[in-house]
Amino acid sequence: MPANAAAENALGTIGTVCWTVQILPQIWKSWRTKSTEGLSEWLVLLWGFSGVPLGVYAITQNLNIPLILQPQFFATLSYISWAQCQHYGRKRSKLTSLIMFIVAVVFSAGLEVGMVYAIKPAYHHGNMHAVQFFGILSSVLIALALIPQYWEIYIRKEVVGLSVLFILVDMLGGVFSDLSLAFKEEFDVVAGVTYSLVVVMDGVILIAALILNPMAKRRRKRLAAEAVSHGATAEGAGEIPGMSPQEFTGAGVTVAQADGGIEPERDKPETDDPEKGQV
Repeated sequence: MPANAAAENALGTIGTVCWTVQILPQIWKSWRTKSTEGLSEWLVLLWGFSGVPLGVYAITQNLNIPLILQPQFFATLSYISWAQCQHYGRKRSKLTSLIMFIVAVVFSAGLEVGMVYAIKPAYHHGNMHAVQFFGILSSVLIALALIPQYWEIYIRKEVVGLSVLFILVDMLGGVFSDLSLAFKEEFDVVAGVTYSLVVVMDGVILIAALILNPMAKRRRKRLAAEAVSHGATAEGAGEIPGMSPQEFTGAGVTVAQADGGIEPERDKPETDDPEKGQV
C-alpha cells in the first residue's frame, strides 16, 4: 500500500481518540455504581504500566504524533480506573487512592523519560535491540493484563463489572491504529502486533459476554424458579422459617393455624395428677 501521511495521521488520530476515551465508560460505570466488582485491578494496573514501554517505543521510533500521545492517555486513564479499584474495591480512603494514583503516574512518567534518553544514543547508532525490547514488552504486558480479567470471567461464568462500550471502543482504537500503520512508508511490525493483540483479546471478552451472560441469566432464572418451588414445598410441609420440622410438630401447630395466626394447641396432660400434668 502506498505511503500516505494524511491518511496515516487521520487514522492514527481516530485510534488515539478511541484510546483516549475508551476507559471513560468504565470509569463512569464504576463511579455511578460505586463498585468495581468483576473488574480486575491487575488489568488496569498493568495496562497503565504498559504505557511506559509503548511510549518509549513510539517516541524513539518517531511514530506519528497521535500514536506518541496515545500511550500517555492510555496509561493515565488506566491508572484512574486502578485508583477506583482501590477506593471502591479495597475500601481505601479517597486520599489514599489519590496518592496512589499520583505516585503511579509520576513514577511511570519519570521512568519513560529516563528510558527514552537512555536508549536514544544506541538507536541513533543503529542498535535496534533496545527499542524492539520495549515494543515487545508493551505487547506482553497488554496481553498478560487480560489474563486476570479472563480469570474473573471464568470463576463468575459471565462478564460482570465491565462496560461493554469500554471494550468495544478499545477494540476500535486498535483497529484504527493498525490501519494508520498500513499507510506508513514502512509497516511497523512490533506496533502492529501490539495493536492487533488488543483487538483480538478484546474480541474474546465481547464474545464471552455474548455467550456467557445469556447463559448466566437463564441459570439465575432457573435457580429462582427452583427456590420458589422448594419454598412452596416447605410451606406445604408446614415449615416455619427458623423452626425445624420437629420443633414445628412439637409445638402442635397445623399449617392452617400457622397461616391463620391461631394460637398453637398445647398437649393435654395424660393424667389428672397436677404434678404430672404441669407444663
